[in-house]
Amino acid sequence: MNPALLDTDTVSEILKQKNQVVAKNALDYTRKVGPLAFSRMTRYEIMRGYKHLVAARQIAMFEVFCRNSVIIPTTDDVWELASDLWAQGRSQGLPHDDADLVIAATALVQGLTLVTGNTTHFSWIPGLILVDWRQP
Repeated sequence: MNPALLDTDTVSEILKQKNQVVAKNALDYTRKVGPLAFSRMTRYEIMRGYKHLVAARQIAMFEVFCRNSVIIPTTDDVWELASDLWAQGRSQGLPHDDADLVIAATALVQGLTLVTGNTTHFSWIPGLILVDWRQP
């Protein structure tokens, strides 16, 4: 099992604890590799959703989750690569959502596998290794 960066959809599934396959893969990962890791962009995406819902209990639980995880910063190298990917995606008619590209760039810059259920959002990105924890 390679060191990985979790996409927002995967972190969300872990927090909801409804998909047993994702939960098992997350537990296996923490036992074999260590703490779960995700980008600051993912932290932002999840936190904004909870704040929109005024979900105080979920915010508190997410803060604990964050303290027990590795949150990878979005460096200048990440932003530069994300902008390159955005330009490429836009010119070729490929998915070019800003948040997805910042997350993908974070994984690439850090040399991490990206764990996502949204593989179609990322499959066109050169060098990006994808894993879907929804699969057993």
